[in-house]
Amino acid sequence: MTKYGLLSTACLFLGLVSSPLSAQEIADTIYQGGPIITINDDAPRAEAVAVVNGKILAVGALGEVMTHKGDGTKIFDLDGRTMLPGFVDSHGHVVMGGLQALSANLLAAPDGEVTDIPSLQETLRTWMAKNAATVEKVHLIVGFGYDQSQLVELRHPTRDELDEVSSDIPIIIVHQSGHFGVANTKALEFAGITADTQNPAGGIFRRRKDGESNGVLEENAFFGVLAKLLSGLGEEGGVAFAKAGSELWARYGYTTGQEGRSNPQIVEIMKKVAAEGGFKIDVVTYTDMIIDRDYVKANVSDTYKNRLRVGGAKLTIDGSPQGFTAWRDRPYYDPVGEYAPGYLGYSAVTKEQVIDAVDWAFKNNIQILTHSNGEAATDLLIASIKNALAKNGPGDRRPVLIHGQFMREDQVDSLQNLKIFPSIFPMHTFYWGDWHRDHTVGPVLADNISPTGWIRKRGMIFGTHHDAPVAFPDSMRVLDATVTRRTRSGDILGPAQRVDVMTGLKAMTIWPAYQHFEEDMKGSIEVNKLADFVILSKDPTAIDPENIDQIRVLETIKEDETIYKAKDD
Repeated sequence: MTKYGLLSTACLFLGLVSSPLSAQEIADTIYQGGPIITINDDAPRAEAVAVVNGKILAVGALGEVMTHKGDGTKIFDLDGRTMLPGFVDSHGHVVMGGLQALSANLLAAPDGEVTDIPSLQETLRTWMAKNAATVEKVHLIVGFGYDQSQLVELRHPTRDELDEVSSDIPIIIVHQSGHFGVANTKALEFAGITADTQNPAGGIFRRRKDGESNGVLEENAFFGVLAKLLSGLGEEGGVAFAKAGSELWARYGYTTGQEGRSNPQIVEIMKKVAAEGGFKIDVVTYTDMIIDRDYVKANVSDTYKNRLRVGGAKLTIDGSPQGFTAWRDRPYYDPVGEYAPGYLGYSAVTKEQVIDAVDWAFKNNIQILTHSNGEAATDLLIASIKNALAKNGPGDRRPVLIHGQFMREDQVDSLQNLKIFPSIFPMHTFYWGDWHRDHTVGPVLADNISPTGWIRKRGMIFGTHHDAPVAFPDSMRVLDATVTRRTRSGDILGPAQRVDVMTGLKAMTIWPAYQHFEEDMKGSIEVNKLADFVILSKDPTAIDPENIDQIRVLETIKEDETIYKAKDD
């Protein structure tokens, strides 16, 4: 071939590669036709998004994105609906959420209909009747979500009141906080609880005058009894919980979920579900390091296998603020129940355990998530992280404070200085804001629970969570509570701690993605990130913030595949 022939061939080749379709990779799907909120500060809005092989190919103006359209490209018409990146769970319990999804709903309004102990009993009876075959098979009745602060009686039910529902089948009802429960006589017998049973470390069996448990179980006493009762369900029950939980998360737009306190047995069950393709969303779990830190170290990973990974370790210092078991630095304001003067709550573990656990995590470069609600618990966490940093040096470990309900402002300064990521629970302002104002911390300090305003004033980022099954993983109620801080009674709890809608959305997307070391692949609609999307009925940035909780999740998309679609849409 002559040099001219070579030149002609080269020119033909260049002409081919520079033609419109050859120069542009062809998209599998192009999303367009409605507001697209990218959560990317450099380009916060887009007209269209192109996707190929489950990843984002292009984002921008419709004309530019449409250059990626080919004969096989699917055009996804948003039809005026709003698309955002899929929500990332900053803290929740996917497996326990499955328990909630499969048990009797004992929640108060707006999530349930229980108002007093008789209505709680009737709800259990109705559930038993509708699920008679299941009850007969597993020989267990579970109810979830009662809250003594919302009952007319302002107290926990007792074993005797549950015996009125059934004296033949074990019953366990779980408090909405997940830190208390009530067992009937048959359940206590099954768990081997008698008048001689001693309180476990970090837990209490509330008792009658004769020394027998009255059925109310606090913290580690509750966890132990619940574990024994659920163990009878076997692996099959655990698999059902895990699947149901992940499906529930998808209903609310979460494309990444969290099991925030697992044990080796639960992780192995989750691995089975994952291997069978049971997780439609990504699930990251944090395993209780007090139970088995060797298991944590052997299984921790920064990559998903079948949509599951062990992200690190979990540590729990104290309990529930609304249940008066969070460990405070001052007495509770006006606790309801039989509490000694000056009652501060209590820790679930010893000071030495906390210091050693944090040091071990830092030494092994394992991310640690720590449940800490009361001021004293957070003081201990801060001191432990200071100690671990002094011993092990700096590094990108991203330790996470979970909840921090009663933080002082100086503690927020410490979080900033120590680079502790706060995962905050603003839904408390709605569900228990009135209770905190009137009983746990009083009207002055209640304004500063879940102090997102203090955090943002310092330029810090944070995550917001639902802690499901403490509450449903209702993404729009999370956003509503973060932005409005309106209580059940209509009060605004701490107006200075409110944040704007876009900040609230970042706390559900890009910032928790950073929390999980996943900001390069999730949390915003940008090129090369996963095509994880949620489609909402309205644009949360364009409506009255007071109506955010009325927005509906219409569709959840994981890597360009719809995993949930509202039936009536």
